[in-house]
Amino acid sequence: MIKDYLLRPWKMDDVDNLIKYGSNPNITRFMSDGFSQLFTAEKAKAFIEFANTGNNKLYRTIDIGGEASGGIGVMLQPDIYCKNAELGYWLAEPFWGQGIITGAIKQIVEEAFQIFDINRVFAVPFSNNTASHRVLEKAGFKLEARHEKKVFKNGEFLDEWVYAIIR
Repeated sequence: MIKDYLLRPWKMDDVDNLIKYGSNPNITRFMSDGFSQLFTAEKAKAFIEFANTGNNKLYRTIDIGGEASGGIGVMLQPDIYCKNAELGYWLAEPFWGQGIITGAIKQIVEEAFQIFDINRVFAVPFSNNTASHRVLEKAGFKLEARHEKKVFKNGEFLDEWVYAIIR
């Protein structure tokens, strides 16, 4: 059953929920180390300010019941990769398995294709994040590549899988 959600810009009022939900080890184990270090009020505020500035990205919180319960965004790529954007996302664990993140991915990709002059959106989940693989496939992404031992996270090498959707 898909719960109602809203993609909206981050607000400074979201700091507590960003820390509460985002610092969950079941989430941070699949995220960059930069994300895993956001969980002080000062760093969370700096992230929210970053998310809401600049014209090279589209970052949103996933609002469920008035709470910032996840994050999703696309970041334009530089130089010869300028027609590409990288997708990143996370969702608070109480809302897993409800179809929310699949819907949010479809929504942000559609918005990105409308706003930006891009041809491709890609995501790079770790090999051990099978739930993310399924979600991307449900959202219409295709597996393009597997990069062996590209990621070093929590003391181990992991493969990185590349999924993409073309306009």
